[in-house]
Amino acid sequence: MMFAGTYTALITPFRKGRIDDGAYQKLVRDQVRGGVDGIVPVGTTGESPSLGFDEHIWVIELAVQAAKGRIKVLAGTGANSTAEAIHLTRAAEAAGVDGSLQVTPYYNKPSQEGLFQHFKKIARATRLPIVLYSIPGRCNIAIEVPTVQRLAKACKNIVGIKEAGGDADRVSQLRAALGRAFTILSGDDVLTLPFMAVGAEGVISVASNIIPRQIAKMVNAFAAGNSAAALRLHQKYYSMFKSLFIETNPIPTKAALAMLGKCAEEYRLPLCKMPAAKRNELAGALKACGVLKK
Repeated sequence: MMFAGTYTALITPFRKGRIDDGAYQKLVRDQVRGGVDGIVPVGTTGESPSLGFDEHIWVIELAVQAAKGRIKVLAGTGANSTAEAIHLTRAAEAAGVDGSLQVTPYYNKPSQEGLFQHFKKIARATRLPIVLYSIPGRCNIAIEVPTVQRLAKACKNIVGIKEAGGDADRVSQLRAALGRAFTILSGDDVLTLPFMAVGAEGVISVASNIIPRQIAKMVNAFAAGNSAAALRLHQKYYSMFKSLFIETNPIPTKAALAMLGKCAEEYRLPLCKMPAAKRNELAGALKACGVLKK
């Protein structure tokens, strides 16, 4: 599988309103040391909607530079405009990424035929392997299984999907329709093991921003047939997985990394800091599983 394993949906750190290049490069190095298979810059967790085009491309270039070929870079280059998605994807290809993550166009709610034409046009504009990203909770539309099947048949470089719809039955449907060569990745940390049990090969993880080594161990253990070891790790960190979504992602994840001294707790509007009560709840969950010192 081209993109099996653990991929971290990396945050984009800011300082005084600008991208914090140094903090970002350190975060990438932490991921390399943590043993993940790759990183996903400028996805949902990377606050891509609030980055300008030049910033978006710069973060991708930073990721490639810091990764130095040691882990894969699957760049978020989707958009709700097909032309913009092609522009970002070609820029990412020029930067040297290993693949492109293409989110479902949001807000404009295309039909399934519109989705097919959108992704097909992007795929034919690049040599990069493409992972589709279905997240109906944010986009209000899913890439339906027959559409995924059509795309995989029409475009040989569409090689996988990040499945963030919360439905294990859909993973079963995708696996049956697409065969073993097509990669399916969980888009939700709490569902990584259930999804892997019915055919997914890994996760694009939010939690691995904070605990890359543990998420990689969990995924690798399950893939190797050691479901008991994987379940122990899932159970140990489950409360943290949940707490990272007590506010809109990536607000809690950035707050957690700030508590650990990894970045400033700074966001781009319209995202902002969460209330003190929720921050205390998050800190409690991190302490309970040993991530933050009591």
